[in-house]
Amino acid sequence: MNVIGIIPARYGSSRFPGKPLIDLHGKTMIQRVYEGAKKSTLLSEVVVATDDERILKHVQGFGGKAVMTADTHTTGTDRCAEVASQFPEADVVLNIQGDEPLIDFRQLDALIEVFYQQKVQIATLGTHQLSGVDLQNPNRIKIVVDQHHNALYFSRSAVPNAFHAPQELAYPYLRHIGLYAFRKEVLLALTRLKPVALERIESLEQLRWMYYGFPIKVVITEIETPNIDTPEDVEHVINLLKQHDD
Repeated sequence: MNVIGIIPARYGSSRFPGKPLIDLHGKTMIQRVYEGAKKSTLLSEVVVATDDERILKHVQGFGGKAVMTADTHTTGTDRCAEVASQFPEADVVLNIQGDEPLIDFRQLDALIEVFYQQKVQIATLGTHQLSGVDLQNPNRIKIVVDQHHNALYFSRSAVPNAFHAPQELAYPYLRHIGLYAFRKEVLLALTRLKPVALERIESLEQLRWMYYGFPIKVVITEIETPNIDTPEDVEHVINLLKQHDD
């Protein structure tokens, strides 16, 4: 099975412009993500997909592989699809989020391995490690799954809503970790789907895929990988990196 890992990275961001190039304890965020992904022996190739010359040159400068993509893409999925179409030999494509500098290669391997099951079309990660603060934080996405660990819904709200639940009933809430893997032909098909209301309301594109009938397998992991959504997240991640690097 030929698997390519693609890291979408754009310079412009409404919440955090220039995020891929911020310094995190001596290395940029994009370098840390790239080097973390390269530790997976199941990946045939790792590529940064960007629309910014500064990111392209920086990645090439530390010895990484990067390609320029169109600047019209509205999602990282679309950017990944453009790059994936250039790799005819690829069977599976990983969309590796560029804002998780502590990415662990074991997370990537766990996603890749489920594709030995022929029925799996899309896979992502979830963890039960979330605090009460995470539960109420709209930047921490929550997932509900069925008995086969296929996603039923993704939300920025705490789902399920526990308003009517007995106090003694503790639900095993599940937080999304934004890594995705796709069969390549499925990835290309997703980019042709029209946006839907659920996606717009939650601002979560995976709801579009589910609306059109593409199942998403959720792989449970206990590996914690904090991401950087806003400038306020940086200090926390730097402290973790200091422990990790030391």
